[in-house]
Amino acid sequence: MARRTTHRTSKGTKLYAKRAKDGTFKDIQTFKRAHAADLRKKSGAEAAEAVVNTMKSALETAVKTVKKTAKKVTKKKTAKAKPAPKKVAAKKPAAKKATAKKTMKKAAPKKKAAKKGAMKR
Repeated sequence: MARRTTHRTSKGTKLYAKRAKDGTFKDIQTFKRAHAADLRKKSGAEAAEAVVNTMKSALETAVKTVKKTAKKVTKKKTAKAKPAPKKVAAKKPAAKKATAKKTMKKAAPKKKAAKKGAMKR
């Protein structure tokens, strides 16, 4: 990385002056902008640590998932077999109720009416 030298403007703003290898000024940046860029950039150690942490969390999630699945499988195997549900006979349709008049017609036969004209002489 190029070396930086600090300067201040007439207003008091802090500046970084980047120097080339021969010592001449290469670029001048405000401290605020240069510092923000430094914060955004991660070092090699930080990047490696971030990768390791990501892998650890992924591994922990995978282990939890496998444990849950294993519990479900063992519960299914060790659970007692449930008795088969009782079969209920199909309900027969209800018999139609006969009305009183129909019952009377069937029960008592009608009397035949006497012929009126036969009695006369």
